[in-house]
Amino acid sequence: MKFETVLSKVRKMAETADVSGVDFLAVQINLTDCDPGVFYVEVKDHKVNVEPYDYHDRNCAITMKSDDFNKLISGKLDPIAAFTIGKLKVDGDVGKALEFSKLIKK
Repeated sequence: MKFETVLSKVRKMAETADVSGVDFLAVQINLTDCDPGVFYVEVKDHKVNVEPYDYHDRNCAITMKSDDFNKLISGKLDPIAAFTIGKLKVDGDVGKALEFSKLIKK
């Protein structure tokens, strides 16, 4: 899957995400099979920003293949199962990664 396709899907999801209960969340996504394959999702002031850059002051970074990430955001791959079998790696606060996974399921 192409990076721009993934980024477009996440931006579309961000438009309808319910972030009313989230004070601040910054997650960097690293797609291992795209070049460049880095973007971030930030929830701040009840708004969601999705940008194709590194986010150095993040809560966590999630690393996975783009096809697996697409399955994750489509609801076809459970985030906990993906983490358990090694398809999803988290660097940083695992709790924030779970909070992010709940946002993308809605």
